[in-house]
Order: sequence, then C-alpha cells, then structure tokens
Amino acid sequence: MASAHLSRTFDQVGNRTTWTLSVWIKRTGIGGQQNFFGSFPQSTDYERIMFNNDKIYISEVAGGSTNWECETNAVYRDTNAWYHLVLRHDTTQSTANDRIRLYMNGVQQTFGTNSQPAQNRGTAINTADVHKIGMGNSSEYTDCEMAHFHWCDGQSYAPTEFGETDSTTGIWKPKTSPSVSYGTNGFFLKFDNSANMGLDSGGGSHNWTTNGTIIQNKDTPSNVFATINPLFANDGGETNALTNVANTYTSTTRGEWNNMTGTLGASTGKWYWEVKYTQLINASTIYMADEGVASTNFAAANLNIGEGSRSGYAYGWLCGNRNTTSNTRYLKTVNGTATLTTDSNNTPVVAGDIVGIAWDATNGKLWFHKNGTYIDDLSGNVGNPSTGAYAYHTGMQTGIIYTPWSDVWQNASGSLLIKSHNFGNGFFGTTAVSSAQNPDDGIGIFEYDVPAGYRALCTKSINAQEYS
Repeated sequence: MASAHLSRTFDQVGNRTTWTLSVWIKRTGIGGQQNFFGSFPQSTDYERIMFNNDKIYISEVAGGSTNWECETNAVYRDTNAWYHLVLRHDTTQSTANDRIRLYMNGVQQTFGTNSQPAQNRGTAINTADVHKIGMGNSSEYTDCEMAHFHWCDGQSYAPTEFGETDSTTGIWKPKTSPSVSYGTNGFFLKFDNSANMGLDSGGGSHNWTTNGTIIQNKDTPSNVFATINPLFANDGGETNALTNVANTYTSTTRGEWNNMTGTLGASTGKWYWEVKYTQLINASTIYMADEGVASTNFAAANLNIGEGSRSGYAYGWLCGNRNTTSNTRYLKTVNGTATLTTDSNNTPVVAGDIVGIAWDATNGKLWFHKNGTYIDDLSGNVGNPSTGAYAYHTGMQTGIIYTPWSDVWQNASGSLLIKSHNFGNGFFGTTAVSSAQNPDDGIGIFEYDVPAGYRALCTKSINAQEYS
C-alpha cells in the first residue's frame, strides 16, 4: 500500500559529507510529493530525496528553513519503466555543481533549481536519527516499486559501479553484485526475503523495520509486468487513482464511466490475466463493470466497451450489471458501431468473484471465466481457450495492438466499487493468490489454471512468445 514504508534509526553518526545512493524504482503513482529516502529527526529538520510533481527534488531543511535544494528539469512519469537512480552526495568537492550529482539510467541529469550545499557541509542524512524509505515526516508516501537499494557510507560512486549497458539490447541493466564498500552505516536491500523485506545484504546487519504491508512481487528491472496505467485519462480528464502498484482501482461516486487500460499490449500471441471484484456497491445502487481488450486507438471518452461513436476496436463482457432494465452481457465496438446482446441468464459478479480473461490475439478470439468456470458462447457451449473452442468473441480484428481494458460506471450514491487486477504478480491488492497457478513458461502467478499456451503480459513473455 502507498502508506507502507521502511524505517531505521542509525546507530551512530557516519560520513555526513560523502555517500552514494543507488536504487531501481518503478513508479506506480504519479503527481504530488512522494519521499523515497531521507533523515527526519524533527518536523523542521530533515534531508530528503523525493518526487515533486514527478521531478526529482533533493533538499535539506534546518529550523524550518531550506539550506539548499536541487530539482531536475526532467519529469519521470513512465509507469511502465524501471528507472535506475544514482545520487552522488559529496560536499568535499571544490566545484559546487559536483557536490550533488544525480544520474538516471547512467546519464547525469540537469537541475533547473540548483542551490548546492556549501563545501564540506555535513547534512542531516547519516546522523544518529530516524531514516525512512518510502515516507517523509508523517506523510508524503511513495507509491512505487523498488529493487537493489544500495546506500554506501563515505563513498562517491559513479553509476557504472551499479549498472551497465547490455551489449545485445543496448538497455541499461543492473549489476547484481557490484564491488562497492558500504562503510559505517551503509546497507544493501535486495528485497528478496518476503518475510523480512528490510533485511540488509551488505554485510553490516543494518536491517530496516517494515511498517505496514510491503509485498514482494514478480516485477523486476529485467521483467516488467503490465499494470493499469495511472496516466490514462477518464471522462472529465482526470487520471486514474490507483493503489497497490497501480493494480487496485477504487471507483468514484459519480455518474460517469471510469475507464482503465493496461500498460502493455500485443498484436499476436496468447495472454491471460485476472480481475477480482473486492468490494461492490450496495444493492440499491445501479452499477456496470466491463472487462476485455481495446485497440490503442480506442480513445478515452464517456463511453464503455459496448458504446459506439469512436474509432477503433473493443471487445468485452459486461460482468457487473445491476441495471434492472437490461441483461446486456455481450459487448463490442467496431469503428464506432456498437453491438450489444442481451441474455436473461447473465448473472453479475458479486464481491469476491474473480474474472479471468484469456485472449488469443493471433486468431482473434476472447474467453472469460468467473471463478474458474468459462462462460458460454451465447449458444450454450462452454468455452475452452486451451483447445480454441467456443470463444466468447470470435472474428476480432487482428494485426493491430490491443491492451487490457476495464471500466466501471455507478450512479452518484452508494459505497465504492473496488477491483484489483493480477497480470501475473500474484496479488490482488496486497493479498497473495491462494492457489499459485503458473503459465507454461513459469512466468507469473495466478489464482486459477492458466490455459495451455497462454502467458502473462510481461516483457519477458512478450519477447519470447512463440506466436501461432
């Protein structure tokens, strides 16, 4: 959750002039102020490194006044990317601009705001005070994923100590075992022990305390799983408010559609994911909810999968329908023409239900299941994506890129609807799946059996998929 964080009170004062931070970060929430590392002895005295409206901001405050501050020109808003951040803090440097140096994916960044600390200034980080990862003084939590968190006391290291360019792909990648010294208070958090996410692997036993629920998922800098895109604009222009690594959506109490799209898509291959309806609105409230896929040119508007007037292609199932005047369940839109089919036997999801989506992009077929049982093809035939039989949607437009699509509508009253997506990370919100089913390639964890030949939507499987 966004409020989860790590904390540690340093045992002693270390080197307050020179240290290096190296961490891989994948953002799952954007905007606002989000602290991801700092020392916070008092509300008026602290040093912090944070995202400030998606820029990197570094500052020291003493007695409520800012002593120095640096903020990047660049913004970092790609929620599908892992960023490698290296901060070299060395106030012993005679050249002012060399005292705070920030690198992203091996490239030094420029500061728009640039009031560097005085030479040899000892700052708040590395004092014998409380330090936090993922939180500021009392709020300003960071909504993100982290990997390979190195903090080296008394050392100024270049980013090449921690990362390198892959000779084949040309992509910046981590060095899993860098040859660095951690010094008096330094540490290395691998986050590889789910029972102790604050375990120090740097040799100094400088372990951190876990506060709240911190999950260990399958998303890594070398294999990125799809999430819901928080940058995607809904009706009215607002972006999605998402939590739990951008996979949990909580509806608003407004009479409008809230549309969601995945961060990864494909034009060929076979793909599988799940959506759990964690909480539904009360029985007196009319609501609708869709799951499916949509082409990348299916623009956001005050519409759902089964409404027309826009270009592109969308195919789905109206799995949450409490509108007593309709039994619609079959939805598709083809270049502005919508097709909706009614079925008196359509039963909407209830709280706790899991919807599975199996999508054969190569052959233009789409299946849905509810709690492991595939729904029929409107002719009474139960679907089977493993054999390709009785798909819910057939004849889908092929040769174009689709992404997962999910949407919700509810009237202006009642409690909120909450649903969580699992693209293979193995969690619905912060709750791990109970049965831990894997695709054939072993990449990803799901609640229900994954059909033969289907994969999780992640970069490694997309790159390796044998299209047929």
